Amino acid sequence: MTSVDVRRPSDVGESAEPRTVDAQGDGPDPLPRHVAIVMDGNRRWAKLHGMSEAEGHSAGVDAIRPIVEHAADRGIAALSIYAFSRENWSRSDEEVETLFSLLEAAIRRETPDLVRQGVRVQILGRLHELPETTRASIAEALSATAGGRRMTLNVAFNYSGRSEIVDAVQRAMADGLGAADITEQAISDRLYTADVPPLDLLIRTGGEQRISNFLIWQAAYAELYFTDLLWPDFAPDTFDAAVAEFTRRSRRFGR
Repeated sequence: MTSVDVRRPSDVGESAEPRTVDAQGDGPDPLPRHVAIVMDGNRRWAKLHGMSEAEGHSAGVDAIRPIVEHAADRGIAALSIYAFSRENWSRSDEEVETLFSLLEAAIRRETPDLVRQGVRVQILGRLHELPETTRASIAEALSATAGGRRMTLNVAFNYSGRSEIVDAVQRAMADGLGAADITEQAISDRLYTADVPPLDLLIRTGGEQRISNFLIWQAAYAELYFTDLLWPDFAPDTFDAAVAEFTRRSRRFGR
């Protein structure tokens, strides 16, 4: 596994003592409150193991549960996972149908356990563009887990960071805000993630070093962590390695 320490120019030459501050800069906070994961590598994992793409995606879905459980156990307040981007519609009809089928099955299978764990599920994305059966499964999960207070699980499905910002601006306009009133705070208050802590740590598996239109507003001051592991091989100990790296970084937020 490899990781890349992505620092801002102002960090160069400064002390890198193990210290973090919370998103408002109020003091020490040893753990990230909000962690996001770009779950990349299912298809490459399947090819390496002589399996079909569908089997790779199935293995990727199976890898989610232990990470959710572990994040909740670690005291993470919010976990956001990138399940399906709006750009993924360009894939073959067969692959898209497989991804939707796996999502629906996973939601129905995991909802009772998420309720037991006190995990609240939110969907980030344009739900109105999804098939009716998928929307129905999502609605049931959202309703069943609404009382969860231990951790929020954000599932980005039919999601685009740019579309999220457009949607936030349109909400601001629909709320009657004029051009001068559309501030950074006004947009932040209307993002899909408005009710969870600011993003602290963004992890990407699969060896690529980009965020691929995921939480692009929220990631402005997030720490980035990249690993060569393909998503089905990502395990709680890898999650812990990313968190440990986060605690060693010095976050100054421009100061």
